[in-house]
Amino acid sequence: MDKLLIEGGVPLTGQVHISGAKNAVLPILCASLLSEKPLRVINVPHLHDVTTMLSLLAQMGVAVSLDEKFGVELNAVAVNNPVAPYDLVKTMRASILVLGPLLARYGEARVSLPGGCAIGLRPVDQHIKALQAMGATIDIEHGYIHAHARRLHGAHIVMDLITVTGTANTMMAATLAEGETLIDNAAREPEITDLADCLNAMGAHITGAGGDVIRIEGVAQLHMATHRAMPDRIETGTFLAAAAATGGRIELTQARADTLDTVIEKLREAGARIDILDDRISLSMDGLPRAVSVRTEPYPAFPTDMQAQFMALNSIASGTALITETIFENRFMHVQELRRLGAKIEVDGNTAVVTGVERLDGAMVMATDLRASASLVLAGLIARGETTIGRVYHLDRGYEAIEEKLSRLGARIRRVH
Repeated sequence: MDKLLIEGGVPLTGQVHISGAKNAVLPILCASLLSEKPLRVINVPHLHDVTTMLSLLAQMGVAVSLDEKFGVELNAVAVNNPVAPYDLVKTMRASILVLGPLLARYGEARVSLPGGCAIGLRPVDQHIKALQAMGATIDIEHGYIHAHARRLHGAHIVMDLITVTGTANTMMAATLAEGETLIDNAAREPEITDLADCLNAMGAHITGAGGDVIRIEGVAQLHMATHRAMPDRIETGTFLAAAAATGGRIELTQARADTLDTVIEKLREAGARIDILDDRISLSMDGLPRAVSVRTEPYPAFPTDMQAQFMALNSIASGTALITETIFENRFMHVQELRRLGAKIEVDGNTAVVTGVERLDGAMVMATDLRASASLVLAGLIARGETTIGRVYHLDRGYEAIEEKLSRLGARIRRVH
């Protein structure tokens, strides 16, 4: 099992490019199931979750080809196995995203209930409710969702809670449904807008993506398209937070600052100087950061996927910060590991009180989920001495070549097998 070894205390300096967004690419890959014509996706990150999704689609019968720059072409003309088995989806919750496309185009789907990071309950009831409203018959037996429909029809769907994957699944299913579908209380994340842009390039009629009401006019079929996935806003935020925490100066290229307004605002509040020009973001930090309190909420508020990184930053900041997690009930599992490095953190319910300390000291720690892994990397970059991070397979699910990118910024980091 791989580990990361980090010798901390070096400010990050230099330039690094941002990869394509995992959370945009995964549903876009599933969108290939909606058409018998090829879909080409570029700016695809080389990640474990992406590899798992491609394997899942391939075993269904999708022809998958990759080029030397990890662009992907998918052709779903010969899908003969509309099943997402447990052994392929148990580690990746995004597998649920094949449900809507399979049902819309083939009239049936058998999808294992998903797994993923153990950060809390993320039920699929909103997906099921939406598809049932569109005419699907759905049963759950032996850990699988069994869905059937002669043809889906448009419906007015009000999500009981904001769900990104639920919105994506419903939107994809509605592209081939008969009539108009209206999704109320839809997720507003940029990844939803990116998916809508891809579907529209394929011939769908979708308006309102990026707002809380999305309108989809169903079409009979979709056609060939090429789509470039958006940059990963969480990778962008993670590198910015790492530079701020280490007192560094970095420039990120192929980034989109407009998807990170609240994170950039909080980093400026912490004392960072941030300049934005086109697809470049520059950050410089002199001295220790100031403590900044954050409260996670659905987009466009502060993202839950940046909560752990800001906890690491606040651990050596001047002052005390409150970090309130409202999205996932188990997303403070990194607290105990940060304490092993010397962080002073107290948890009361869904709020962590972080009091900055003079320094962190390297230690052996263990990653518990994807973003917790990132927070431990940040803490290791800050800490005095060597930090060893175990279970970094979590990290490989969402960050492309993170140790290589950090090394180019001067970090003393290496992977051991």
